[in-house]
Amino acid sequence: MTNSLLARLCIGAAATLAAAGVHAQEFPTKPLRLIVAFGPGGVADVTARIVAEGLSQKFGKPVIVENMPSAGGITAAVALTRSAPDGHTLFIVSNQNAVSPSLFKSLPYDPLKQFAMISMVGSFDIVMAVDQNSPLRTVADAVAAAKKDPQHFNMGTIGVGSTQHLSAELFRSLADIKVPTVPFKSSGEVLAAVKGNSVQVMFETVPAVIGNIKGGSLRLLGVGSEKRSALFPDVPTIAETVPGYSAVSWNGFAAPAGTPPAVVDKLNKAIREVVADPAINKKLVDVGMIPQTNTPKEFHALLVSEIDKWRKVIDTAGIEKQ
Repeated sequence: MTNSLLARLCIGAAATLAAAGVHAQEFPTKPLRLIVAFGPGGVADVTARIVAEGLSQKFGKPVIVENMPSAGGITAAVALTRSAPDGHTLFIVSNQNAVSPSLFKSLPYDPLKQFAMISMVGSFDIVMAVDQNSPLRTVADAVAAAKKDPQHFNMGTIGVGSTQHLSAELFRSLADIKVPTVPFKSSGEVLAAVKGNSVQVMFETVPAVIGNIKGGSLRLLGVGSEKRSALFPDVPTIAETVPGYSAVSWNGFAAPAGTPPAVVDKLNKAIREVVADPAINKKLVDVGMIPQTNTPKEFHALLVSEIDKWRKVIDTAGIEKQ
């Protein structure tokens, strides 16, 4: 390679980097679009809007939330991958996107290749709960009851393939119990089944049942996080009784692959600052979230590990691909 050619290549590379830097400094240049794969009013939508409000104030541009609910969140994810990789279209990525690759026979997108992960916003514990009048007081009580009389012990969750359902399947496998997991269409139906004693325990995210927990109609046996929850410090982890158990739901922000790293970094910094803001942090905690941010690299690594984890659970449970 001649010196003149090398010099031209270096100048070209420097110009590209400089242009990217200028683009990041000017970003955003127009309103941001935030795609949510769930309907209005759900926890993903609520947390998205809380953070969107903070980002709008920080950037001085509107952040428009667009709900695109569909099976497995596929419609929303595909919409992201078809958007311009300039940082102006964002996506609420969740552990649903870690489950879908193993739950569907054919997925029209690859989250590992087509998402530029930006940052987590937080996590939601999966909890194991019983009716307030249940004789079960601990996770050990539940395991013992399931082994003693499996014909009269059911676990309730929302639909097949949901994080809640897979969390129950993980529990069944690790606790070595032979009892059915009964899927329902909604959290309300699971709650009714627990109250009616047609299911003995339920697995659900904290935001879906936080009102019932605070009101006393549900009693927690354990939380799915690896460490005791800051929201319920006196409630043991499920892993204290069933070693190796860990099940949490989470969400965060992603952009289309190919978004300039400088723009991703600017968004990451903004999201971290917004989530750390005391007023916004409190709003997230009030809906049952544990606020938590990370770097793009760390968030990508989490997605990789979660895809592998839930693939094993789905395979072990023998769940038929959709």
